[in-house]
Order: sequence, then structure tokens, then C-alpha cells
Amino acid sequence: MLDTDTKRRIDSCRDILVGKVPDPKSQVEQITIALIYKFMDDMDAQSEEFGGKRSFFVDGFKKYGWSKLLAPNMGGQDTLNLYSEAIGKMTENTHLPALFRDIFKNAYLPYRDPETLKAFLKEIDGFSYDHSERLGDAFEYLLSVLGSQGDAGQFRTPRHIIEFVVRVINPQKHERILDPACGTAGFLISAWKHILTQNQEHKPGDRLTPDERQKLAANIHGYDISPDMVRLSLVNLYLHGFTNPHVVEYDTLTSEENWNEHADVILANPPFMSPKGGIKPHKRFSIQASRSEVLFVDYIHEHLSPNGRAGVIVPEGIIFQNGTAYKTLRKALVKSSLVAVVSLPAGIFQPYSGVKTSILILDKRLAKQTDKILFVKVNNDGFALGAQRREIDQSDLPQAEATLAAFFSNPGDGAESLSGILVPRADILQTRDVSLNGERHVITETRASKYPHKKIGEFLKTSSGGTPSKAVSEYYAEGTIPWLKSGEVSQGIVTKTEEFITQSGLDNSSAKIFPVNTVLVAMYGATAGQVGLLKFPSATNQAVCGILPSPEIVPEFLYYILKSKKNYLVSLSTGGAQPNISQTIIRDIEIPVPPIDIQREIVFEIDCYQQRIEDLKREVTELEKGIQDAIGRVWEG
Repeated sequence: MLDTDTKRRIDSCRDILVGKVPDPKSQVEQITIALIYKFMDDMDAQSEEFGGKRSFFVDGFKKYGWSKLLAPNMGGQDTLNLYSEAIGKMTENTHLPALFRDIFKNAYLPYRDPETLKAFLKEIDGFSYDHSERLGDAFEYLLSVLGSQGDAGQFRTPRHIIEFVVRVINPQKHERILDPACGTAGFLISAWKHILTQNQEHKPGDRLTPDERQKLAANIHGYDISPDMVRLSLVNLYLHGFTNPHVVEYDTLTSEENWNEHADVILANPPFMSPKGGIKPHKRFSIQASRSEVLFVDYIHEHLSPNGRAGVIVPEGIIFQNGTAYKTLRKALVKSSLVAVVSLPAGIFQPYSGVKTSILILDKRLAKQTDKILFVKVNNDGFALGAQRREIDQSDLPQAEATLAAFFSNPGDGAESLSGILVPRADILQTRDVSLNGERHVITETRASKYPHKKIGEFLKTSSGGTPSKAVSEYYAEGTIPWLKSGEVSQGIVTKTEEFITQSGLDNSSAKIFPVNTVLVAMYGATAGQVGLLKFPSATNQAVCGILPSPEIVPEFLYYILKSKKNYLVSLSTGGAQPNISQTIIRDIEIPVPPIDIQREIVFEIDCYQQRIEDLKREVTELEKGIQDAIGRVWEG
């Protein structure tokens, strides 16, 4: 656990460098160089204290020892000259581990201000650790402040999300563990710590034999396309106890060199974005795609051992995008490896991205034992979902973890009693787009109604409107026919429109007049999924679907049923950034259809509740006014 003083010192180092080194990446590089410099000197001093010899700053490099920099007789310019010379010479010091020498390649001091350097070195001097694990935690905190988007679309995964995934996947000491897009090695280090904790009597890992510990370290591998990320991950692993970390610069999607290697556990948060023009992968992928998120998930699925497991963070496109590659990928996952989907709230990558993500849990052994897939929804992860990400009291992660554990131990119906939805694989495979959105299966899976269910299109007529050409003024000027836009559906009970069209506009477009009691559904854009009930004859634009009145259903009943399923409606949508709900999707929705008298009873009951809510709102308003009046009398008195 990172102590408060260490966190303060890292923040202070960054504050000192701001202005002199404005680029966050360069700030991290400068602090990394100084931390490693100080760490090596601390290790030398500790060795001498216990009767050993110095290992790093020896022979001609002894003059660069950290203590020389801070000697009382050193002036500011002398310190700056010695430090600048030292970091330039470190690559020649063969007594340093090769990965440390790599860190110092092309290292230089980007400013020539002695006072800034003295203040900076003084803060670094406050770091003193008797073993690398604590420095490793400090280094991980330093990496967390880097946080910005990388060239390949990486976002640093929040630590608590990494730890959640690792606990769920539960890697073991004998398993080969891989992250094919490892960034700064957060998943690999969390897996290492998890296994050490599993094998603990008095301190982490003390139940492992030296041979087991050595094999464990040798079994942990990472790839990354960025040489900068590889260097940082190697240092991170070294400072967490890996004397020979196995992370290499490797393009997972275009290189075939490691294609035949498999892993028992794969943990990853692959890049979400693809370069302009897409990825040009090699030909050994089973799915032909150019999107990086599709290719990475396919790679992970294909490179699990026969009984392997994986936890993969994916953008929402993997869950519901309608492209052929996305659907083919989902079908392959559902058939042979996917066992659970954990929906995460949008905002966990703030302030760098508000992208909505999910966690795919793959388990090839468990997938052979159960014909169902578990869907779990996390609404709160313990942090506010705005840009500041302040810690809050609410977190659904413990409940989600318990639900997953119950499912893994008994892949029957036990998980549903906690917070999950179990859906048969066959049902998912039978859907048009093989969507992995759990909301889409809520109606089917939780149905307990004794009334028959019908698809809307089986017994009700639907239609959509149109927009007269804006270029023809006579279609709008002095129009008297109400013309409703999709955004106005959110009125609920629709009683007005902002615009009107003429009879000529109606005749020369796809617009048509819907009768009173037509149930309206907004199909496109930001208001997609909103449901309204039309209370006057009106035309609409093409982004509104009208479900026409029928003797078989009470309009208010249909309105309330669909309004309660807004999120479900949106989950059915296709398209990219903005939802798109087609008439076909609406016509395929199944709803319970009780007898007309029961429908009327339900509507009456809901109306009573609604009226009570309005009465309470008025009462609250009056009470608030009373409070203000009482306070006003105090001021006036």
C-alpha cells in the first residue's frame, strides 16, 4: 500500500518540474531516472551496511554516487554538471542491469536551472526503501499520473478494476500468464501479487519454494508495441521483484513470430482505437477484421490453452456493433469460451475518456460445462464517474465478484439470486446480431407473467413519419398541421409541437398524420428510446415510430410498458456513437398482453401512483416555501 509521504513526494517532484518540463511524459521520465538512480545507491549503501560490497556505483562510476550529488560542498552549478554528466554516462556502466541502462539511453537534463535541480533532488532524496516492492508501489503511482492517451489508443486501467479482474480470473502459481498489450504491466504485477498472497503464511509468497517462485516469474509474459511502454513495464516489474522480467516489444496484431505460443491465463485491456485506415493483420486470424479491438479479442480467444481463462476489458462496440466482424467474433466467443459479461459504467477512464466498457470473462473449461452465460451489471465502481473520479461509498464490485464466484462454483441458477442474469447460449446465438448486452435478455429471462406474450408487429401496426424539404418555404409557412420531432417525444404525454407544416408539405413528403392515442417511440439520436403518447392528431418526422391504436390494447398500457423499458430499447439499437432503433426492432419486441379489463386496471393503478407522486411534489414545494418564509421572518425580525 502506497504511504502518504511517498505520494506527497511524487506530487511535489511533479510540481517542481512543471514549467521547466511541462510535458507529463517527460516529467515521468525525469522522475523515473532519478528514482532508479537513488534506488541503486540505496542498494549499494545497504550492502555496505551489512558487510558486503557496492554493486552499482563502482570503479570509475563511484564518483557519480548519489551522496556525491548532495555533498555540502557542492554548489548548484557543480551539482547540475555532475548530475547531467552522470545520467549521460549510465549506459556505459556495465554493473547496472541491462534494463536500467536502457532507461538511461538518450537521457538528458531538459533544463539548466541549478535551483530547480537542487529542489528536485532534495525531494527524491526523501525516498528511502529497504526493498524494491515499496519503491515499485511508488513507481506505479508515478505511472498513474502519466495517464494520458497513448499513440496506440491505450488508457491506463484503474488499479481497482485491474485487481477486480485478477481476483475473478484467479491465476495460479503453475499457470502461464500473458498480457498481449501490457502497457506498464499493471495486470502482470497484480497477478504476481495475487499469487504471492495466495501462497502466504506470514508474508506474501513465503510458502513458495525458490524453484516455484522462479518458475512463477518465468511464466509471466507481456507484449507491447510501444518501446516506451516496454521500458516502463520492465522497470515496474524489476521493482516488484522480477530480476529477469519477460516483456518484449512486439506487435501482437501484425507479427506472426509468437503466434504458436499459448497461455493458461490472459489478462488485458487492449487498445480501443485503430489507426486511420485500420489494422492490416497477418492472415492467421480466424476473423477477417481491421479493427484493433476485434483483432485483440480474437487473438486472446485463440491463444488460450484448452482449459484457459481470460479477463478482457473491451469497448462497447464489441458488445453490440452490427458489423460482420463483430458478429462473427461474438458468435465464436459464445460457442466456445465466453462465460460471463460484466457491464461497467461509462466514465471509469475519466478524465481521459468517457467510453463505456465491459469485461469479458472467457473460460474454455467452464464453457464446456454450462450452456448459459452470466450477465452482471456494475453501476458504481466506488468512484464518482465525472472527470475528478473522487472516491465514494457506493461500489457494486464486491457484489459482482460474489455473483461471479457463485456462478463459477455452481454454474446453475445460484448466481441469479445475487445480481446476475443467466441466459442460454442458444438464445443468444439465435438473435439477429448475437448481442452481448444483458439488458436485451431481461424481459425473456425474468418473465414471470401468466399472460400471453406477443411481438408488437404480430398484432399492432407501426409506421414512421417524414420531413418536408426545408428548401420549400410553402411546406412550412403558415402551416396548421402539427409536426412532431423526435426530441419532443420526451414530453411523455404529448400535447404540443414546436413546428407546423402545410397540407402541401404533408402531401409532398413521407409525413403522415397519426391519430390520437398513437404510442410514439423516438428511434434516432440522443433521445432514442423515449416513449410518448399522442393526445392530438399530429404528423411526425422520420425519426419517430408510431404504434397505431388497436382494440386489442389500451394505449396507456402500451405506453407504460414501453416507457419502463427505455434502457432495453436503447440496448437493441445499432449504429455507432448515436443509437438507432429501427421499426423492425420495435416490431420484434415481445410484451405481455393481458385481457383489456386487466390492462385498464393496471393503467388505473399506475395513474393513481402518478397522481400521488404529483401531490407529494406539490407538498414538498409548499414545505420548502414554508422553510424559506420562516427564514425570511428571522431576517426581517
